[in-house]
Amino acid sequence: MTDQDRDDAYRKTIPTRSKRRLTRTILYGLGLLSIVSLLVFLYSNLFSVLSPSPVPEFRVVPSLSRPAPTPFRRDPGEYVLDMMWDVAAAPTTRYYNWTVSEVDGNPDGVSRTLIVINGQFPGPLLECNEGDTLVIDVHNAGTNSTSLHWHGQYQNGTNFMDGITGVTNCPIPPGTSFRYKFTVRGQHGTYWYHAHFSTQRVDGLFGPFIIHSPMEVTSVEYQSDRIVMLHDHYHDLSSALLPTYLASDNENAEPVPNGALINGLNVIDCAKVDPRYKCDSSSARLARFDLEKDKSHRLRFINVGAFAEFDVEVDNHEFILIEVDGVSVLPYPLHRFRINVAQRYSIILAANHHPESSFWLRARMIAHCFASIPENLEAEVRGIIHYVSPSSTDKDQLPLPTTTSWNEAMELECKDLNTTELIPAVAMAAPKADMMVRLRSNFEIGGYALSRGYFNSTSWRPDSGAPTLLQAIAGLSSGNASFRTSDSGGMMDKAFDVKRQMVVKVDGLKTVDVLIDNFDDGNHPFHLHGYQFWVLGQGRGYFNMSTYESLNTTNPLRRDTVTIEQYGWVLIRFVADNSGMWAFHCHIAWHLAAGMLMQFLVGGDVVGGWEIPEEVQGLCDNPERQRGGGIPDEYFYHD
Repeated sequence: MTDQDRDDAYRKTIPTRSKRRLTRTILYGLGLLSIVSLLVFLYSNLFSVLSPSPVPEFRVVPSLSRPAPTPFRRDPGEYVLDMMWDVAAAPTTRYYNWTVSEVDGNPDGVSRTLIVINGQFPGPLLECNEGDTLVIDVHNAGTNSTSLHWHGQYQNGTNFMDGITGVTNCPIPPGTSFRYKFTVRGQHGTYWYHAHFSTQRVDGLFGPFIIHSPMEVTSVEYQSDRIVMLHDHYHDLSSALLPTYLASDNENAEPVPNGALINGLNVIDCAKVDPRYKCDSSSARLARFDLEKDKSHRLRFINVGAFAEFDVEVDNHEFILIEVDGVSVLPYPLHRFRINVAQRYSIILAANHHPESSFWLRARMIAHCFASIPENLEAEVRGIIHYVSPSSTDKDQLPLPTTTSWNEAMELECKDLNTTELIPAVAMAAPKADMMVRLRSNFEIGGYALSRGYFNSTSWRPDSGAPTLLQAIAGLSSGNASFRTSDSGGMMDKAFDVKRQMVVKVDGLKTVDVLIDNFDDGNHPFHLHGYQFWVLGQGRGYFNMSTYESLNTTNPLRRDTVTIEQYGWVLIRFVADNSGMWAFHCHIAWHLAAGMLMQFLVGGDVVGGWEIPEEVQGLCDNPERQRGGGIPDEYFYHD
């Protein structure tokens, strides 16, 4: 059913203009008691239309309107972690209650609509210990459907909680709620969460997710710990930008951001802003990090953006890299690093560079990765590193830093930080591979002259009927032969339409190599759900298969998001020991919307025995209630 069909169906539940006139005439003739009774009747019947069938954890939110005006900026102090946190505490259950809604805000000075959690932007800190169970009630008070993904989480045994629309779940319709519940096992470090429905995360629906554990290994001590979220920022809603990007004659012309933010903060020069936008930067401010001088501090960088890769540095400071995507690494010194979409790096910075007390933290978008560079683009966003003493009361205004950046040219290639010298602190050898999946990533122009992202011959579209996980459970449990078999490469081309759903079946406990060749002139940060993988190699051109047997498998870097550069290759390896349906996709929001996603069905014998939870099925049982989402190719066809 298209969005137009859903809108038409919804309108049929609302009285027509003539019916409203008749109702009004009758009301005028009634007494006060009758009026009140009728209003109560209409109210209850209206909500009987809006309410879903009664299913556990699926409740009606009282109001669909925007919350009353409040300060929309989240207090940056929420992103400073408590150094007294008990990492050795017994496992517990932690409860969160979130309402997703829309508010008007101006993060950098330009007013726009933001999708927020509990009225504020960016999202709140999600924090727990390894072994804890998280219960997150999400109430959708927004205009459109939504879904949340917990980036980097294994979700072992809780595949339904992965939150990826069209793969593991249907989205949460407006006016309803859903409970995410999962236990964190076998991982720690820096993660994040974000919307996984259309391009909603571009509009602000994201936040940090930190997992503590006594198992986290680092030989470098630090006295404070904080989060630094970097992201490109658009002055238009993503739903307004997406149709133009997906339309014909826009091959590889991704929407270019208007600027960037640090923890949701920046100050834009209104004189340089397009006059069609409302701009008032009087209340905008730069991100500020007060660091106790002569102490060491951990900064957890997360690229929560849609498109841009960043080069990051702090004036006059070298630092030590200790974590990559939730994996502790042996301390590695550097003074600049680059971070692509969805990646995370933790650094240790010593506040001991005197006599200055304030320094610029610089995060510069690598604009050469964009299809075009607008003349007024402010590619660099800055934050302030400010040294303070324990007794300092300097918490308000201070002069801006006068420091200068490292005097060296920025690399213009769009690729990963060179991680070949990064060594995981906990050694883990990569076992010999049992199978190899070869993928070609590229954009092709197909029907209606539309450019779409592909893995091999597949450009992904979420199935309007049911997520692939639910289809697989139904097919496997019923003994459907199409779901039991696959070709020699594991492709489930009989169970799914390969033009829209590329699903590779991995039976038994196998080690899988994935070799991707990029035939595109842009880079792609690829993310695998449900796993961390070994990065066995990456580079420009084609992988030299003659070196395959001599690859370093002793203790290569593990992570969950890796960049393939333009016309390049990357080889990753993972042990398929986590049953479920797991997506592998480009994390650039525009490329995912264009179809650059495929899936692994792991442990079919286990998955076939799963029962679909009522609350998960409940999200799919009322498709007419869904709003928003992707744009079908047919939308762009005109006679």
